[in-house]
Amino acid sequence: MKRHKYRQETEAVRGGIDLSKKNGPLSTPIYQTSTFEVTDSEQQVRATSTDRFYSRYGNPTNSVAEAAMAELEGTERALLFDSGMSAITTSVLALVKAGDHIVAQRDIYGGATKFFTQWLPKLGVETTLVDTTEYEQHERAIRPNTRLLYLESPTNPTVRIVDLKKAAGLAKQHGITTLIDSTFATPINQRPAEFGIDLVMHSGTKYLAGHSDLMSGVVAGRGDLIQQIHATRTTLGGNMDPHAAWLLLRGIKTLAVRVQRQNENALRVARFLGGQRTVRRVNYPFLEGHPQRALAIEQMSGGGGMVSFEVDGSGQDACHVSESLHLFTLAPSLGGVDSLVSIPVLTSHAMISLDERKKMGVTEQLVRLSVGIESADDLIADLEQALRVVKAAPQHAEVG
Repeated sequence: MKRHKYRQETEAVRGGIDLSKKNGPLSTPIYQTSTFEVTDSEQQVRATSTDRFYSRYGNPTNSVAEAAMAELEGTERALLFDSGMSAITTSVLALVKAGDHIVAQRDIYGGATKFFTQWLPKLGVETTLVDTTEYEQHERAIRPNTRLLYLESPTNPTVRIVDLKKAAGLAKQHGITTLIDSTFATPINQRPAEFGIDLVMHSGTKYLAGHSDLMSGVVAGRGDLIQQIHATRTTLGGNMDPHAAWLLLRGIKTLAVRVQRQNENALRVARFLGGQRTVRRVNYPFLEGHPQRALAIEQMSGGGGMVSFEVDGSGQDACHVSESLHLFTLAPSLGGVDSLVSIPVLTSHAMISLDERKKMGVTEQLVRLSVGIESADDLIADLEQALRVVKAAPQHAEVG
């Protein structure tokens, strides 16, 4: 872990930028070019390992965004990708080979589950799925050929919390690399490297970009591991376009203020939902009564902008609620300034079998909210009118 010189709010705005006094552009220039000119063949060879050779290898605009993310996460280096899934698949493929074994949480993003269970076996890599908070189960699953422990916290869409110290300690005890999807948390709310996690992944499409207008992935971590992943990224070709990298960098500058507002709004929304008779269960880590609230507060500075809840009714009732909302736009994805709603069994976890979804706690009645930066009062009023479509017996919602 690298020492932080500034707080998260300052790093988000100024991270990755040369702060020395100089005459030059305040905004990072966009190097909208696929290749770079050299004066002679010797320089061509020297340029190969730099960001001024060919933009599939690297680009000066991308380098600034990568430096900003490394500074935010407190890691040695970071890499950009053209999507979150590209970041996951490229990193995993860089770290394992045929005959290796992976231990992964069961309740993670559906696309990652599909990659681990349907694609990696074709390459001779086996994955054991374990319950998120059962660390004895994690340890029992480790084999001599286990190379990677894959984590996600908070989890999608049930918003469970992983004990990062415990997971990192277990992995180090067995000489295993740890990779966490920290998309829901953002580096404003959580910095996994501080707890001993080796690699931190974000779908930059979400909170980092913040405006639902670009695709991006980021992995930050130890220099030797990032170099290994960089070599694989160069081969697979999942680098990010420099203009998209510039948009990502612009989004990162407002990350702290957006996340602070989303933290506040989401907690208010979760508290409101907890008092509704038509809501069976509310999932939000900072909500009073959540079984992992103490751990969440210990590891995170805010609960994040994601809330999920189960409607006390049928899957059709859940769909009716999502369709009756006005300020929560019915759309997949998350993390932007606009509030979104989705039904995980139809979107993020549609590719997962019914049996696996049950083990993950992803039911037909589950509704996922990505809470934006609008007025919390207006968002709550929108939810209140939408929930009227459900008629259920009076009861208190469960938490967590």
